[in-house]
Amino acid sequence: MLDFLKNLGFKVIQHYKLFREIGEVIKYCFEWKERKGEFPYETDGMVIKVSSFVEQEILGAVSRSPRWALAYKFPAPEVTTVVKDIQIYIGRTGALTPVAHLEPVEVDGSIVSRATLHNEDEIKRKDIRIGDRVVIHKAGKIIPEVIMVITEERTGNEIEFVMPITCPRCSSPVYKPEGEAVTRCTNPSCFARLEGNIRHYASRDAMDIEGLGKARIEQLIAEGFINKDVSDLYDMKIEELAELDGMGLKSATNLVKAIEDSKDRPLKRLIYALGIRHVGEHVAAILADHYTGVEELSRVPLKELQNINEIGPKVAASIGEFFSRKDNLLLINRLKSAGVKVYEEKKEKQEEKQQIWTGKQFVITGTLPTMNRNEAKAIIESKGGKVGSSVSKKTDFLIVGTEPGSKLDKAKELGITVVKGEEFEVMAKENTVPQGMLF
Repeated sequence: MLDFLKNLGFKVIQHYKLFREIGEVIKYCFEWKERKGEFPYETDGMVIKVSSFVEQEILGAVSRSPRWALAYKFPAPEVTTVVKDIQIYIGRTGALTPVAHLEPVEVDGSIVSRATLHNEDEIKRKDIRIGDRVVIHKAGKIIPEVIMVITEERTGNEIEFVMPITCPRCSSPVYKPEGEAVTRCTNPSCFARLEGNIRHYASRDAMDIEGLGKARIEQLIAEGFINKDVSDLYDMKIEELAELDGMGLKSATNLVKAIEDSKDRPLKRLIYALGIRHVGEHVAAILADHYTGVEELSRVPLKELQNINEIGPKVAASIGEFFSRKDNLLLINRLKSAGVKVYEEKKEKQEEKQQIWTGKQFVITGTLPTMNRNEAKAIIESKGGKVGSSVSKKTDFLIVGTEPGSKLDKAKELGITVVKGEEFEVMAKENTVPQGMLF
């Protein structure tokens, strides 16, 4: 095929080869691992494919990739540099994250001057000190990471890092929760946490407020427009914003309009935007399906939350802790008073009747005959069902395709009803309830 495309005038890679033995393939990959610098462009690996179209058809594909091709990734390039300093950054949850400031060095095509060190335990484990010469690479070709310290190059002048006992931004005490590696600021009104909360609240997947970037948020906090929480956004006036440096009437008008538009976002976005620990977009959507609004959610007993599929004890405890705080309840009231939609009307009973799989929990394993997992998930959700990622006692049906794996064994062990892929696709078309087999 590549020869055919080349003869037609298309540009194709010059270094492809056809092999009969897997050992030759491995040898060729290792050869180019050492020679990758010869390419006139950046490359991070090689692709190995079955050449025969007939055999490709036999092997087939899973939902995300073909079975007849795989990628061999070259090891990430490693370079050495010096840790000039270790500084603390505070996130929206109050987490103190140590970041190594490095002597600038080129790593895999870009200049790197900083690398996260994650937490105090990680620094101790690798024994990273200010002044150390270290080996770094880009984890996943993206994130700079300190791999190790070159201890033999130590001079004795290196400085051990000590995690501060107070927040560098607000001077409040910090604490390290039992069983966690992360140290946190105790002040919910810390300006660093406030910046992070506003950024999260305004982000595209949350309330989607265009024009609220990091620099603008910092300016609004510095100028006193935001000093409590995200509800301050809804008190801002066009004429006052227009006086800010770099703003002007047009930008101020657009920002206030974007903030106004955010009042009518779906409930799942608001729940996610609140920044409750362990509540991502997926969990927020689950909660929005179960409850009519944030106020109802705030009153739900812990045991009830834990009984919701995919809401385990850790997530439930985090939700309970969030709504147990007076400042968060006041925030909900301020958002409601500002006109933010904090609830959604319940679905009509007739619509619920039409959703024949309402309340049923599904898990999918293996490859389905004519659709991928995203398509199957969309069908299940359109009929009122929920799709989980793992089999548990709360699972009602396991949809099984080819090469199902360990989920099938787990379903048999728990007595979960198993539905073959072909049967599921028929039921989806005929709008019937799954029958399947009970082991």
